[in-house]
Amino acid sequence: MELLLEITDKDTNNGEIERFDKPYRLRKAVRGVVINDKNEIALEFVSKHNYHKLPGGGVEDHETIEQALRREVREEAGCEIEIGDAIGIIIEYRNKIDKLQINYCYLAKIRGELSKPQFDKEEIENQFESLWVPIDQAIDFLEQDNPTTYDGKFIVKRDLTLLKKAKELILKS
Repeated sequence: MELLLEITDKDTNNGEIERFDKPYRLRKAVRGVVINDKNEIALEFVSKHNYHKLPGGGVEDHETIEQALRREVREEAGCEIEIGDAIGIIIEYRNKIDKLQINYCYLAKIRGELSKPQFDKEEIENQFESLWVPIDQAIDFLEQDNPTTYDGKFIVKRDLTLLKKAKELILKS
């Protein structure tokens, strides 16, 4: 899988000094650019903090990357998926919280019917909303987002890069 980007605090205008000399907590995560039969993609709006994100999240100890992606998309977008081509990997160095996050991202298509997303407590507190929009509109949303949190600044940069790469792959197919 291709490495698309490495993001540091410097890249997100967080005002932190770029450092790589401390121990990081490693977090493996998955992201999906999930496409429905109308060529719309799943997108989450985190209204409390004013940004959009792709469905996805952390890989749990007992899961493969594919199992985690299916679980996260089921929870956040309310659908089962067929995983397609790899989009790429993005690495985040979140120095402020000593986290190194490796994100694996895939194209995916909906399989079956949509159901209601099953947001967890934190997602409910952050006022997540599930959307289905054309990929160009999703890109526009993220380009205009102004996240109010440290994590949100990383998420927007990461997911905007993933969406642009996904669009290239979709146009080639």
